[in-house]
Amino acid sequence: MTQRPQRKSPRLQGYDYAQAGAYFVTICTHERAHLFGEVIDGVMILSRAGEIAEERWLALPNHHEGIELDVFVVMPNHVHGIIVLTGIVGTGPALSGHHAADNAGVVPTLGTVIGSYKSGVTRRIREMQKQPDLRVWQARYHDHIIRNETDLNRIREYTINNPARWQQDIFYGL
Repeated sequence: MTQRPQRKSPRLQGYDYAQAGAYFVTICTHERAHLFGEVIDGVMILSRAGEIAEERWLALPNHHEGIELDVFVVMPNHVHGIIVLTGIVGTGPALSGHHAADNAGVVPTLGTVIGSYKSGVTRRIREMQKQPDLRVWQARYHDHIIRNETDLNRIREYTINNPARWQQDIFYGL
């Protein structure tokens, strides 16, 4: 049996991804399929699958205490967004949700939040398309730890303007 080479983790070695802070994430669809809609004249037009991706993103604070959302955008084959882990639990909206008992009082890690987002989107899209084996996402995601206000503002601008720059995007032709 041939052993597969061990992949290098894209996460920062030794960094605590439950630590309070802002994180910029990019999550790509499986094989970069244009599943979420299309960009027309610099405006993202969401498909029903894209609407699900947007709805599930906006619902994240209802399922995880101690997170806040900043800017985000759903693109044809990926999602960009800023997630802020506050490090504070016990007072968030997740306490009143039906999943509150699952994570009450637990500081979420970035990986936990992204994993639940991806599984929630996948579940809804599979149900909608009646394709129980549909692969929606790539296994991994990209993250960037936002270290200061300048970095935050640059990433906000990039995210907001992403649809207008779609034809120059590295994911456009894929």
